Amino acid sequence: MWKGRFTESTAAVVSDFTQSLDLDWELAPWDIAGSVAHAKMLERIGILTSAEAGKIEEGLARIRAEIAESTLVPTRELEDVHMNIESRLIELLGPVGAKLHTGRSRNDQVATTMRLFLRDRLLNIAEGMERLLAELLRNAAKHKDTIVAGYTHLQQAQPVSMGHYWMAHFAAFSRDVSRLFFALDSLNECPLGAGALAGSTLPLDRSYTSSLLGFTGPTRNSLDTVAQRDYMVDYHSFAALFTVHCSRLAEDFVIYSSREFGWLLLPDAFCTGSSMMPQKKNPDVMELIRGKTGQIIGHLLDLLITLKALPMTYDRDLQEDKRGLRASLNTVDQILAVLPPLLAAVDVDGKHAVEGLEDGFALATDVAEYLVLKGVPFRDAHAMTGRLVKECIARSKGLFDLSREEWDELLPEAGDDLFPMLALEKAVERRKTYGGTSPTEVVRQIEHGEALLSAQRARRAEFVRTVKL
Repeated sequence: MWKGRFTESTAAVVSDFTQSLDLDWELAPWDIAGSVAHAKMLERIGILTSAEAGKIEEGLARIRAEIAESTLVPTRELEDVHMNIESRLIELLGPVGAKLHTGRSRNDQVATTMRLFLRDRLLNIAEGMERLLAELLRNAAKHKDTIVAGYTHLQQAQPVSMGHYWMAHFAAFSRDVSRLFFALDSLNECPLGAGALAGSTLPLDRSYTSSLLGFTGPTRNSLDTVAQRDYMVDYHSFAALFTVHCSRLAEDFVIYSSREFGWLLLPDAFCTGSSMMPQKKNPDVMELIRGKTGQIIGHLLDLLITLKALPMTYDRDLQEDKRGLRASLNTVDQILAVLPPLLAAVDVDGKHAVEGLEDGFALATDVAEYLVLKGVPFRDAHAMTGRLVKECIARSKGLFDLSREEWDELLPEAGDDLFPMLALEKAVERRKTYGGTSPTEVVRQIEHGEALLSAQRARRAEFVRTVKL
């Protein structure tokens, strides 16, 4: 493509080193879509005749079919998907095919191809997120009256509704959805017409090309267009935090399903056994989700480090942006394929869950707040309840085991109205503050979550409608 300037052919080792076909051959459908739009625009401004544009579209359609049928095999000498397609087009059409690259550079071409490709992949991810959120809502409704221990520092803290627990993860993943749509919005401008970096002397109609490809409009600065990869960083930022949330969920599942806890019941179909120990049931899926999260974070850092010192505008370093992107997208797809059906099959042993709360110490805060309602300053109430717990431990008793006489001895301020409150169900029901764990609040959260999910589905459908090529 550049032989006019050079006196020597490119060395074979250089061709091998600089080729990107292992990264970008899968981008062919999106590259062809961008080329079709470019040809239509060139016809519109009179660079191509209608007959030439028609031949180019027919040729690109044939190439698309050849790629789908694997009859067109790319060659490394042509470096990348873009030049392989263009070379085949020229082979089919001769000089007419050579006109397609008029008014564009591989710089704006690859930027357009990547945005088209990533837009489709992110819309698929959005659909996967909908399935994930739907399963969390179902679990929340199913377990809104199931009581389990809530933890801080992995120590029992207070009793909570398991439905409340599911909605906590729903809240985190909902924020991820917002970040996902931010990434979709950030890539939805068309780079075509930016050229190598400075635009073109030809009267390119960038708005027309943008509309053909379903973008909201053309990018606003040609230098920035070919230099920036912010939209990829926005995706990686979404992916990193999304998988961090997945990893946190996975960590809970590993712990709560262990023999020592044992109240979270993982489905056999999503676990594995041991080659040596017949009794084992290993939470491998959750451990792999936890393990893959580091890779996703690494891809974000990889791109940021690549970008941090690049001079304006395009640099060949940016060719490598696809490697981490592809790996990250594939991993996120895998997680979204396995996590929703796993959540659908998870169950909770509610009876076993409350056995760990049988000493009643998880209600110590309820006792302190009871004293507050009697006019005791909270810090004093906290200290009084702490001494009560300390004495219970010394006597090898729980709060539920104390006799009325012992209550009178250890906490004289306790009246008869305290004891009806000292039940796990009552403790959960009474936490009715907005966003709290009471079943009525969980129901409100579920209703709000259903509205959010419905809005997300509508937003994705609208996005698909406006970008459909």
